Amino acid sequence: MTRRRLLEIAPGFVSWNMILFLVWGGFFFPVFTAYFILAFDVFWVWKGFELTIASMISHLRIRAAEQLDWMNEVKGFGDWKKVRHVVILLIANEPVDTYKRTLGALTKQTLPLSQIAVVMATEERFPNGKNESEKLRGSLGKKFGEYLITVHPAAIPGEIKGKSSNEAWAAKEAKRMLVDEKGWDIDYTTMTSNDADAILHHQYFAYLTFKFLDDPNRYRKFWQPAIVFYNNIWKLPALTRIINVFSNVWQIGLLVRKDRLINFSNYTGSLKMIDDIGYWDTDVIPEDYRIFFKAFFKLDGNVEVEPIFLPSSADAAQSSSTWKTFINEYEQKKRWAWGVSDLPLFIEMYLKQPRISFVNKTLRVFRVVEDHLLWPVNWFIITIGVSIVTIVNPVFKRTVLGFMLPRISSGILTVSLLFLIVILYIEFRHRPSRPKDVPAWRAWLSPLEFILMPISGFFFNALPGLDAHTRLMLGKYIEYRITEKVK
Repeated sequence: MTRRRLLEIAPGFVSWNMILFLVWGGFFFPVFTAYFILAFDVFWVWKGFELTIASMISHLRIRAAEQLDWMNEVKGFGDWKKVRHVVILLIANEPVDTYKRTLGALTKQTLPLSQIAVVMATEERFPNGKNESEKLRGSLGKKFGEYLITVHPAAIPGEIKGKSSNEAWAAKEAKRMLVDEKGWDIDYTTMTSNDADAILHHQYFAYLTFKFLDDPNRYRKFWQPAIVFYNNIWKLPALTRIINVFSNVWQIGLLVRKDRLINFSNYTGSLKMIDDIGYWDTDVIPEDYRIFFKAFFKLDGNVEVEPIFLPSSADAAQSSSTWKTFINEYEQKKRWAWGVSDLPLFIEMYLKQPRISFVNKTLRVFRVVEDHLLWPVNWFIITIGVSIVTIVNPVFKRTVLGFMLPRISSGILTVSLLFLIVILYIEFRHRPSRPKDVPAWRAWLSPLEFILMPISGFFFNALPGLDAHTRLMLGKYIEYRITEKVK
């Protein structure tokens, strides 16, 4: 068995054993298991405290950034007009209204549109994307400095169909057409990965231009806005809305956590750096963390992600019925959790790159490993860990520790309710106003949806995470599944 295969087995093996430890540990070693659960409770409260503080700071910085006139700041640089931004708008089989809305939002950027090139990255296997993109050329496309349409071939040997391979094709085509043929200065060009539904804040490219020009290490940077799923937040059933609420706050809080911040979903890098490292990989499903670590290890650890304290609003998973929405949410979270498949590569890169600071590379890889390993495990320990121990070992339940365990655990976790109040407040301040077609009572009751978190957390976080880990452990590799978009 190869080292790569052993590393693929490891996450699922660890996850399942941590979960099953609650059963066999509770039976054979109840005292140790009880203290393990209490220690994990304290760890969980600490994580909640970290998230609360980070999200509060990010919230204030986002509000300040939204009020600042970034174009006025940009004009302080004498070479600001040289900067060009290439936006890779990734299109598969989404309804045309989805990317037409995104394209329309891009026309409202405060930076002159002549400095923005839009690349409609379509797929040959979904010809409607190319056809509809051509129709948009005369209305919205002509407003930009450049409007390109690329068509990713359906069958390239060795490729995995999906976002990463399409993005690589579109990016290389954009570089060929804009830099090699039209003479754009690659040193003054950025490239933004933009999902079909992701709507950037109208000051994004002005803010980005300022950050780009103000940074002497601009060719070793990714820039990341806060990814929030607000486009359709009021249309979701409560069970999936609540999981997206916590995802939004998590993404907001990450902006100030430089030790954790890795580009995700919708982000920008300098074209010079992306070209230097060979673009996105075409033989994988996950693409955002993959390109960060590809750059990080190829460039000797001299790569960082800088926050853009502005929101990028995307569609949460939704479908034509509540049940189909549940399925879409599950499948999307499973695809995100499939990022665990990158861990073997990241660990191999870590072992093979001695030139990078030990602390720097260890912290980067450790954070990702920690997040993925605990992804399916958290829910079981926090929610039902105490109950499992007392059920499988009724004798232990009659001891002092066994009797007090539920009370001590509950007391520790009750502290998290204080953090929950702050988190819900921050989310409330960022959530868009209630549409007129949504009853007022739904808005009034929305803070109470948090009581659904144990159910939502199991079906749309723990279970898809465990599904992904198990599939990787068994060698049952998943194919890229495009999240359905609805009008």
